Amino acid sequence: MTLHIADDLELLLAVLPEHIRVSLQKLGRASDLIEIVMDLGRLPEARFPDGEDCLSPEEITRDDLQHVIDNIGDFGADNRAGIERTLHRISAIRNRKGAVIGLTCRVGRAVYGVIDIIQDIITSGSSLLLLGRPGVGKTTLLREASRVLSDKQRVVIVDTSNEIAGDGDIPHPSIGRARRMQVATPTLQHEVMIEAVENHMPEAIIIDEIGRELEAVAARTIAERGVQLIGTAHGNTLENLLMNPTLSDLVGGIDTVTLSDEEARRRGTQKTVLERKAPPTFDVLIEIQERQRMIVHHKVAEAVDSLLRGWTLSPETRYVNNDNQVHIESVENQERPGRIGQSRQGPESSGGGRRRQRGKRAEERGAQMAQDIADGAAQPNGDGQRKAVRVFAYGIGQNRLRTAAQNLKVPVQVVKELHDADIVMTLKNYFRQKPPPIADAERRNVPVYVLRSNTVTQMEQYLLDVFQLRRDDPDLVFDSAMRETQHAIQRLLKGEKSVELSPQAASIRSQQHQLARTANLISHSYGREPHRCVRIFSPS
Repeated sequence: MTLHIADDLELLLAVLPEHIRVSLQKLGRASDLIEIVMDLGRLPEARFPDGEDCLSPEEITRDDLQHVIDNIGDFGADNRAGIERTLHRISAIRNRKGAVIGLTCRVGRAVYGVIDIIQDIITSGSSLLLLGRPGVGKTTLLREASRVLSDKQRVVIVDTSNEIAGDGDIPHPSIGRARRMQVATPTLQHEVMIEAVENHMPEAIIIDEIGRELEAVAARTIAERGVQLIGTAHGNTLENLLMNPTLSDLVGGIDTVTLSDEEARRRGTQKTVLERKAPPTFDVLIEIQERQRMIVHHKVAEAVDSLLRGWTLSPETRYVNNDNQVHIESVENQERPGRIGQSRQGPESSGGGRRRQRGKRAEERGAQMAQDIADGAAQPNGDGQRKAVRVFAYGIGQNRLRTAAQNLKVPVQVVKELHDADIVMTLKNYFRQKPPPIADAERRNVPVYVLRSNTVTQMEQYLLDVFQLRRDDPDLVFDSAMRETQHAIQRLLKGEKSVELSPQAASIRSQQHQLARTANLISHSYGREPHRCVRIFSPS
């Protein structure tokens, strides 16, 4: 993988005040320069990948700012301007009266060859969405993708801020033969996207920074017309995007589905579940972790379904090694835990679960069985791994049980048949009805654990005893409390009025209040020590 970089840096330096230009030249780090920051009344700074350097002991004046403004193009509605036929971007900060009081001069570079790491995906014809934090190189990838595709296809770029093809009416040569459509104001980007399809017959459309709901709708319209779509969005992971109500439609969106009682028991979930609402707009999603390291989800629909069901994702990792060779690693699905030989094992009941047995002899046999399984689960086997506990989950969330096991890093195997189980877990309302599986488990002397609620926190409390983990471990207690708080916030955001958390120490309650404030929710502490707890309320 060979890269060739063109940055036209001398044209950016030419618009800067002389004392800043001279200081930059003395630093001798032009190839590493990311941007120059000029704020009124402050010292100018140059930003590099490894930090910032002060460029001058002289504070920035209004004359310095005006000197730059006079030598660049006009600012648009998004407060961005450029230098004609270059890729450099100058962004303005204004005061309340509209006067410019700060400038960020970002270096634009055309990096030829940067697309090699994902060129097979770009040229496959699949619609592709790039995710990554600002400055990680999304626009650079788009620019090179347009150049590569335009050799064989009709490519149109919807360039909202002239960042892909540069400022001015003549696009930068780095986009190859692709055509560029400029956007008058950012709010009209979705209209230009549709116009590109209707008027110019493209085979591929390239869009930077899809960030509004109308743009997401326009992107779906384009994809449904059979046009390859390559775009970017701000976000680190697929999960972040899925939880973004504005942009989740790009990957299919989320819908709440109510299951019948029978279907909920069959799935082992609650009656209300989340499912993908529609086919994704994009076929492939790439998470850009670093400039030369990416996570690739080749089938977005399957990845979204796996996330909503709590399954393990199996993305592909691509990176450039020290020899400048593209290296591809496929991550296999996590293996299911194995069985524990022939012995029956099950944990002691406590916290959220209570073991129910019939008769004195059954209680004695059940207690001995529970102790045996606790001993077996707590003791590592020959390779240093704990033995797995097989659980028959009746009416509880299997995915939540797996999540609880993953949080505590303990092996739990969810089985579909009672005769394969070491223990049974169910909810209080199901246990009271004594359905056939629960009655059969009691006849077989299989320990039955009755949970008060179908939550990860309850299941974690049960697993602490199964694997004889210390309940007072500070890290375990803190992590469990934070997860419980996050689950409570999610429930409130979905419409619940209030949620009461488990009693915790004052230091942990303080963190729970902070999480609630971050989510714009109201929280108060109630009760007396050691039973004092946090209750979170919806603001509406």
